[in-house]
Amino acid sequence: MTPQLEDFEGAWRLTRIVADRRDTPDANFTGSARFTPDGPVLRYVETGRLEMGETVLEAEQSHLWRMDGNRFRVCFADGRPFHSFDASVLQPEARHDCAPDLYLVRYDFTAWPAWTAEWTVTGPRKDYVATSRYSRPDR
Repeated sequence: MTPQLEDFEGAWRLTRIVADRRDTPDANFTGSARFTPDGPVLRYVETGRLEMGETVLEAEQSHLWRMDGNRFRVCFADGRPFHSFDASVLQPEARHDCAPDLYLVRYDFTAWPAWTAEWTVTGPRKDYVATSRYSRPDR
């Protein structure tokens, strides 16, 4: 069974490895994510610690998730479209063109409620794979 929008609601543990395919060191993110109802959407907010070699930063980002028929629609925090994917598929794929860069994502919901999002990003100055792993916090 594929997850529905309401199944994402609540808190998640989040780890991310950003494997740069150039000569840049990999980056590691450790933190949390939360999906909170906001009218017809879920507001996604992630916060955590990003380590890139000797550099350590506090990081945060947010998106809006909503259902549109049989598709998840993911938007930037300001409502601009980001990407969408088929809600009936356990390993859906999507793309976001941000010229001159291309962002391709593959979600994997086969081990729900644990899930992953793997972004492959290419462009003139970008060439990396960012793998995010989500799991429910221990209760």
